[in-house]
Amino acid sequence: MTKLSDTQLVILSAAAQREDRNVLPLPGSLRGGAAAKVVGALLKRALIAETATDSRTKADAALNRIWRNDGDGHAILLHITDAGLAAIGVEPDGGHSAPTGADEAPSAEAPQDTLAETGPAPKARTPRAGTKQAKLIEMLRADGGATIDEITAATGWQAHSVRGAMSGSLKKKLGLEVTSEKVENRGRVYKISAD
Repeated sequence: MTKLSDTQLVILSAAAQREDRNVLPLPGSLRGGAAAKVVGALLKRALIAETATDSRTKADAALNRIWRNDGDGHAILLHITDAGLAAIGVEPDGGHSAPTGADEAPSAEAPQDTLAETGPAPKARTPRAGTKQAKLIEMLRADGGATIDEITAATGWQAHSVRGAMSGSLKKKLGLEVTSEKVENRGRVYKISAD
C-alpha cells in the first residue's frame, strides 16, 4: 500500500482528472521549495514523470503549466504515471498516462479542462478489482451504506480523500449517484443509489 501525504493525494487526484494528465498547475498554496520537495518525492517514487518537449516555452514562477527547462531550453512537463494512478485507486485508460515526445508544451493560458457541449461523451470507466476504489464502491453499495469513518478505516485514506473520491472518481468519472442521509446513532451515511 502506497502511503501518500494529503498534498500528494491532492496533486495526483487533480492530475488524474485532467485530459492530458499534467501534474501542473499545482495547488495555489504550494510554491517554491515546498513545491520542489513534494514534486521531488513523487518523482523519486515514480508516481509522476518528467516529459521533455520540443517547445522552448519558459517555465514561470507560478508553475502554471511548465515545470522547468532543460539545459537546451526545452520545456519539461510533469505527468502522472500508471503507478501514480494506481496509488490513488484509478485505473489507467489503456494508453500511456505520461505522453512522451510531446511536440508542444501546453499554452500559458488557462487550461481547457472543459469539453464543448457538442463534444463526445466521456468513455465509461470501470474500477479494477482489489483496489481501494473498488472497496469504496463495495462499501457504498452495501445495504447499510458506509460512514466516512468506516471508509477511512477500511481504505487508510484521509476523510477529505474519501469525499474527493466520491465526488470525483465515483460521480464524475464513473457516473455513479452517491447519496447521503443522517442516521441516528451512526451519523451521515453514504450510499450508491441503485440503478
